[in-house]
Amino acid sequence: MKRFTTQSLSALLMLVPMLASGAQQTKTLPQPDERFKVDILLVVAHPDDEGAATPYLARALDEHRRIAVAFGTRGSSGANEAGAEQAAALGDIREIEARNALATLGITNVWFLGGKDTASQNVLQSLANWGHGPWLEQLVRLVRLTRPEVILTFLPGTFIGEDHGDHQASGVLATEAFDLAGDPAVFPEQVAGPTKRLEPFFENLRPWQVKKIYYFPDAEREDIFRGKGPEYSVKDISKSSKQPYWRMALDSFRSHQTQAKSFLDTLSQMDEAQIEKIATSDGGWTDAQHFVLGKSLVGGSASGDIFEGVTPAAIPFARPEFLPEPSRPDLSVELDGPWSYYAEFRRAHGLTHLPHPEPPEIALQAPGMLVIPLWLRNRTAKTQEITLTATLPAGWTAQSGTGKFSVAAKQTAAARLEVNLPGLAENVPKKLEAQEVIVHAESNGQSIGDVKLRVELRKRALPQ
Repeated sequence: MKRFTTQSLSALLMLVPMLASGAQQTKTLPQPDERFKVDILLVVAHPDDEGAATPYLARALDEHRRIAVAFGTRGSSGANEAGAEQAAALGDIREIEARNALATLGITNVWFLGGKDTASQNVLQSLANWGHGPWLEQLVRLVRLTRPEVILTFLPGTFIGEDHGDHQASGVLATEAFDLAGDPAVFPEQVAGPTKRLEPFFENLRPWQVKKIYYFPDAEREDIFRGKGPEYSVKDISKSSKQPYWRMALDSFRSHQTQAKSFLDTLSQMDEAQIEKIATSDGGWTDAQHFVLGKSLVGGSASGDIFEGVTPAAIPFARPEFLPEPSRPDLSVELDGPWSYYAEFRRAHGLTHLPHPEPPEIALQAPGMLVIPLWLRNRTAKTQEITLTATLPAGWTAQSGTGKFSVAAKQTAAARLEVNLPGLAENVPKKLEAQEVIVHAESNGQSIGDVKLRVELRKRALPQ
């Protein structure tokens, strides 16, 4: 039998820790799923709203950008030109149409966040009907999941145009998600790590700060948006399809049969020259695309390329600049509703540079009623009497809301002026030039301010 020597025993003792050390292999911890990392997250309200950006999305795909789309609703309250289905069943169909439309471009990461289609121009109604808090939580989750470099969405504001409240709501919530997704204290359960196997509550996402947000307006006038962001020709030829970008957008839109079957049936009977002619004259398919820069946390010029200054590395969370509340006199009258909300929204999110019309404006169907919501503010130490009068265009009549009102000390009271709008004559075009409405406020024989609103009468418009 071979005997161990002192030297061999020492060598064996030295080998044991080496063997033990070799048995402990380094474990790789899971990383975020790269399949869902994107460069652009488009946030819109309804299936077919993506059409506001599809020419640019086609261009971005040529540049090898990864794209995802979030829809706020399934569009279940829209019209159906393709069949009899309505309500929830129509929403199911429109979801499929949207997925098919985006798939023609090669975009397959598509989410629907479950908001309720709301037919009005009032963003506050849309936010209430969607469920503002739960919807925001979902969108923050989606931003943390997809980690976009840039968000594209509707410009949050009230303008003469379609001015759909759902469009506005998608822009509002996208802006809020831009400002919140990078904050680990916001929806912290989303960024908490698992505490046990198959954790059912903690999502193990990471905060993500988006670098830029751009808007596209839902408005008819263009003068106030010029120079506020980049412009892209839709007539440039795609490297991948060898077609103009507007043509790729139109082909994508063909999936939306429920919304435009009659128009699409007409297109299907045309040759290329006829299609280009109708696209040029109908609906602005060949118009250049304009964006408005909302925020850039990586520098660059307002009119520079959307990805100017963007690099792949993550950036730190940037808390939004919050401007102080403006000073007000002891007695004042102000326009309430979505107009006052947007003034506060722009201030709260550091977006006071965003274009907005002055005086505020809206387009309404006539005959009908205009409701002018007001804040009557009394900062004095005693009750004050405020008198409201209205200066209206010919044929418009104040149904209620004028006269004398008592406002308690240190109170802000809500009031409303209701104005009957006359019908449009048969020989009048689809709309009239906007006219000005003035609400004048006095107290103790002294003027305390005027509220002005530009109102355009149309034969057809969304409800106020």
